[in-house]
Amino acid sequence: MKLYEHHFPYLPERLIRLQDLAYNLWFSWHAKAVYLFKTMDVQLWENVGRNPVRMLHEIDSQRLDELVKDPEYLKVYDQTIEAFDHYLSDTETWYNEEHGGKLPGPVAYLSMEFGLHESLPIYSGGLGILAGDHLKSASDLGIPMVAIGLLYREFYFTQQISLYGHQQSQYNYNDFSNLPINAVLYNKEDPLTIRVPIDDRVIAVRVWRADVGRIPLYLLDTDFPENPEADRKITERLYVGDRDIRLLQEVLLGIGGVHVLQVLEIKPAVWHMNEGHCSFLTIERQRQLIKSGISFQEAMDIVKSSTVFTTHTPVAAGNEVFETFRIETLFKPFWEAFNLSKEDFLKLAQDERHPDPNAFNMTILSLRYSRTANAVSQLHGFVSRNMWHGLYPDRKVEDVPIGAITNGVHTRTWMGSLIKNLLDTHLGETWRYHIPDPEFWKKIDQIPDAELWQTHIELKKALLDEVRSRVTGQRERNGESEEAIKQANTLLNPDYLTIGFARRFAQYKRGTLIFRDRGRILNLINQADRPVQFIFAGKAHPANQGGKAMIKEIYDESRNPEFQSRIVFVENYDITLARHLVTGVDVWLNTPRRPLEASGTSGMKVAANGGINLSILDGWWREAYDETNGWAIGEDREYYNEWEQDEADSQSLYNLLEHIIVPLYYKKDNNNIPADWIQRMKASMKTVIPMFNTHRMLQEYMEQMYLTD
Repeated sequence: MKLYEHHFPYLPERLIRLQDLAYNLWFSWHAKAVYLFKTMDVQLWENVGRNPVRMLHEIDSQRLDELVKDPEYLKVYDQTIEAFDHYLSDTETWYNEEHGGKLPGPVAYLSMEFGLHESLPIYSGGLGILAGDHLKSASDLGIPMVAIGLLYREFYFTQQISLYGHQQSQYNYNDFSNLPINAVLYNKEDPLTIRVPIDDRVIAVRVWRADVGRIPLYLLDTDFPENPEADRKITERLYVGDRDIRLLQEVLLGIGGVHVLQVLEIKPAVWHMNEGHCSFLTIERQRQLIKSGISFQEAMDIVKSSTVFTTHTPVAAGNEVFETFRIETLFKPFWEAFNLSKEDFLKLAQDERHPDPNAFNMTILSLRYSRTANAVSQLHGFVSRNMWHGLYPDRKVEDVPIGAITNGVHTRTWMGSLIKNLLDTHLGETWRYHIPDPEFWKKIDQIPDAELWQTHIELKKALLDEVRSRVTGQRERNGESEEAIKQANTLLNPDYLTIGFARRFAQYKRGTLIFRDRGRILNLINQADRPVQFIFAGKAHPANQGGKAMIKEIYDESRNPEFQSRIVFVENYDITLARHLVTGVDVWLNTPRRPLEASGTSGMKVAANGGINLSILDGWWREAYDETNGWAIGEDREYYNEWEQDEADSQSLYNLLEHIIVPLYYKKDNNNIPADWIQRMKASMKTVIPMFNTHRMLQEYMEQMYLTD
């Protein structure tokens, strides 16, 4: 198989390798690579959504000729290409040194979404961002891996907030020719097209490839003329509301994923299902084994021996369930091949003790076909073992085979360039190779307080500039007055304590908890000598009316003169805004209803940049909090009811802000810097960076999930 060869309008021979950088997401976590594209034309770089492929399509040829004559640019170019080539050819990786040769084939990692960079918008939120970071660390560590996903014709929706605070969803189309992906070709000209049998028809699937460092990510696409209109819609949009299309997406990901790897002659040693969306891969592999003459149970055991599963949430909406009549429509050939009755086939995805005859649960199917499974934090592991104990009636709860590998983040992706430069100066550039080493990160104390603080203030100013720009654009679009537009340009103050809250707006995340006692938060924000300001962002699922109502409540408060413009809701939370938020806030607020936050990762990104977490003791923060590195809202316990929990947590939050956090921030030393606050910033970095990263996470996956005796 070959990849399509791209040709840009004009690219001088001296800079020809920019094409290789543009088509490998490696650029996204290497500052010098980003510099090469951004320096061409800073404004154009922003206009094209920081997309290097579009950049090379649209950059003026005269500018490229100027760069060929720029010695400083060429110096960085040569250094970057050398680093890129070394990275791809280097065999002295963690995997080769620790486990070389132990896997007879790659790990096949399947996920419904991948959040790698804003230039490849095939993600919606946390699950996709985690999957993207997973691939980046697998590449850095040299773990043999191949990934499978879907290539969506439309972005996950762009959020616009109306003049009256209503979320509006706008869907834009991806132009595949401008994405950092390549069509996989069967020969020099023809796209590779595989045909996946689904019930009584065959769906044609084209295959695209994105390169994530060393890791190939194959993306499946049905939106082309060979398919009828109904099948073209399968890959039209991520997380569609139409349940029939949603089912076909999961069929395509799981069953189609198996077929694609077979056509590509890739033989995985391990199949890793990132959530239950892809778990149809198990029954397709079993079907093929049975067809070769192996019994049902033997085939199931073989599939199970090479399959692992990660469950990401205890929230019911995150555990996919299809009505059985939809399954019956598509899967009759499977139960016939398995020599099972329809009822017995459906029980593969049902709790045997309490079966719901109308439900086909994808999480249950995944657990039943996995040799091992994991939750994404220690508390989530406890919750999951209790939640799914019914599938293992002969075991004690503590013996349910669901372990826990706490999530992490890809540090180099989410750490701001100014922080990286600061580390280069005081810790040396080798810090990049010591990310999971707690002893190394004690050196954070070597950074002068004044330098860390100044760097943080610069990042905060960049955040506020981004917020002002977005709010200005929103108000212009909504036809607001010149005064309102002018006022948007003066929102927020870099000297004020700045608290960020940004995530998906689902009810259990309690985005409006801070307003439970409105008078108290009003007094807190409006202290003349110690002001506080809040930045909110996040999308609600288009069908989630409760989430939309929370957004409107926050928006309404942000426009209330009582709050003196110290509350801002920023529309269209995306990777670009997330990057500014996690690098620029002083405090990251997280208020989920415990224990429903399986892990969370945004706070890890904040800590990597010296921000401090203020969070419920749920998910990852329950493991990270040590009383020196942030603050814990509420207690590490269960509550009698939701009202009691909300009341206790809100009172704890107000007390922390009023009596501890705000006074600490505004306590300055003789040099006019908050020395005690900076010590907590350093504690946040020292404790979170080495533990809550995807390098450590992937090492645990390798040793606990991928390798077997």
